[in-house]
Amino acid sequence: MIIRFSPIAAIAAAALAGPAGAAAPQPVQPAPIELYAGRWYQVAQIAKASRGSCAAATDDFAANPRGGFSVTVTCHPPAGAARAVTGHAAIVPGSGNAKFKVSFFGGLVRQEYWLLDHAADQSWVLMATPGGNYLWVLSRRPALDVAQRAAAGKRIQALGYNLAKLASNP
Repeated sequence: MIIRFSPIAAIAAAALAGPAGAAAPQPVQPAPIELYAGRWYQVAQIAKASRGSCAAATDDFAANPRGGFSVTVTCHPPAGAARAVTGHAAIVPGSGNAKFKVSFFGGLVRQEYWLLDHAADQSWVLMATPGGNYLWVLSRRPALDVAQRAAAGKRIQALGYNLAKLASNP
């Protein structure tokens, strides 16, 4: 059975999925605001609920002149046209820039995301939903090198996630 990625379905599933076990841990450190700029590659994830599949997903962050920022999640399948959905986001006050809320489809779907941890050189981040249903490894490059993978894996385990459930994105 082939499951096709739908950005709409993925966003709705992330927003509507209830906690599956323990909630996500609190962010380890504040996040520099520049983490919310430019392209991030979704290189791996842990999903506790089905969200479909997406080849070579990217998240593009851009400052919004009215405040906050936008994030566009795009699926880049090997064949066919890319599919994207854009949301408008705002930093959660008092979170050290480590938590943000996104609204998609004019506010019809809303989801909070937490940047649990990031590399000192800002080459990768660990992003999760507060309910603990999802964790993504985002990288500034399409793949992490061996040392980056090891460092991210160590942090994922330290945060209490089961590293064996980490799936690489194609």
